Amino acid sequence: MRKSILIVEDELRIRFLLRDYLTKEDFNVFEASNGEEGLFLFSSEKIDLVLLDIMMPIMDGLTMLEKLRAVSTVPVILLTAKSEEEDKLEGYDFGADDYMTKPFSPKVLIAKVKALLKRTRENLDSSSQDFNGLTINKLSHEVKIDGNEIILSPKEYELLIYLLTNQSIALTRDNILDNVWGIDYYGDIRTVDTNVKRLREKLLDKANYIVTVRGSGYKFEAK
Repeated sequence: MRKSILIVEDELRIRFLLRDYLTKEDFNVFEASNGEEGLFLFSSEKIDLVLLDIMMPIMDGLTMLEKLRAVSTVPVILLTAKSEEEDKLEGYDFGADDYMTKPFSPKVLIAKVKALLKRTRENLDSSSQDFNGLTINKLSHEVKIDGNEIILSPKEYELLIYLLTNQSIALTRDNILDNVWGIDYYGDIRTVDTNVKRLREKLLDKANYIVTVRGSGYKFEAK
């Protein structure tokens, strides 16, 4: 499956150069000229890696990176004319994965892109757990049944992960409520039952992995 790269760079010449090199390497390429456009494209397309300039009008790269890191762990390589050590450290502090100082070799940048995507894929693979066809990837937050992704709400996902983390342990409804919804939540234990019911419906033939413990609560048991 082709990977998609988002280039966020205000200099047309650099954008076009990167686009040409990336296209020749069979990447899908999206382009933005500032951070605002970049965030819009990121929210509307499936992006696998971002090449991000720092000095841009309207919204600079570090501001975009900060907003991006609030919602995603997508790999980001910063592109900048700045070469001082403090500037590089600042970029890493904001969550950058790598750094290229202008002028740079497009071939070296492509090599970095491939290496970072490979490392990201390996991390995702190693974080994946399979329970007889129910596959859960904690890094990508993907849940699949026999290879088909299912869509869970944030609380349904947290509930599944909490049950999975405590596999084979009987958890009371109060315990689940405190750990998934928080001790300050003002709802009652029926919230747990409702969400377990919805989660089971989405798990289809894997629904029996969530076992009801009579007089107590629930546990995750993949036999």
